[in-house]
Amino acid sequence: MSDLDRALDLVRFLRANCDWDAAQTPTSLTPYLLEEAHECADAIASGDDANLQKELGDLLLNVAFQIVLAEERSAFSAKDVADTLEAKMRRRHPHLYGDGERVDWETLKAAERPADTGLLHGIASGLEPLSRAQRIQDRVATVGFDWPSVEGAFDKVIEEIAEVKELLGSDDLERIEEEIGDLLFATVNVARLAGVHGMRALIRANAKFTARFEALEGIAKERGVVLGEASLEELDGIWDEVKARG
Repeated sequence: MSDLDRALDLVRFLRANCDWDAAQTPTSLTPYLLEEAHECADAIASGDDANLQKELGDLLLNVAFQIVLAEERSAFSAKDVADTLEAKMRRRHPHLYGDGERVDWETLKAAERPADTGLLHGIASGLEPLSRAQRIQDRVATVGFDWPSVEGAFDKVIEEIAEVKELLGSDDLERIEEEIGDLLFATVNVARLAGVHGMRALIRANAKFTARFEALEGIAKERGVVLGEASLEELDGIWDEVKARG
């Protein structure tokens, strides 16, 4: 029995013997599926392999659950999912299977889209915003709608920063939100053209800030500095100490 079959049998057992599991639907389980995917990403970012093993198990459970629910409604089977995956990878790696020359990934994906749909059709609306921005930019780049170099994208970021700065202090929150959105979108473009994924970059930044702030809290506690009462200058001083440690 394959490992996937074991996971599927586990879900079937739960469906037959647990009221909560029996009551679940594809829709009710969607939040858990997304949550587990994010928790896997967190474990990867932290380099915690033991936690990643656990979180991948939770994610596999959710994948198995969706397959079993599909089987129950006669929509598709685990074999159908595997067959679809294999066929897609063969189409997208023709050079590996002797089916043709290497072709750019986005070009291959474009050929799979229905002819009567727009270029941005099919980008998942449920993607977190940074990833969705990067996917949008990847798509439009396939038809030449892109900066010729990262320098042009960087200049656009500077332009967007100036536009945000002009609005700061005003009461027009809708315009401020719009311009900050443009700034974030432009920043993702810089990341993409520099060969970096914006989401991964932000995950690392969040993790680094969290680690440094926790170190700041530790030093403050040792010195009797009370957060919320200490001045910004005191906290900045400790922050600089933490940064100097690497």
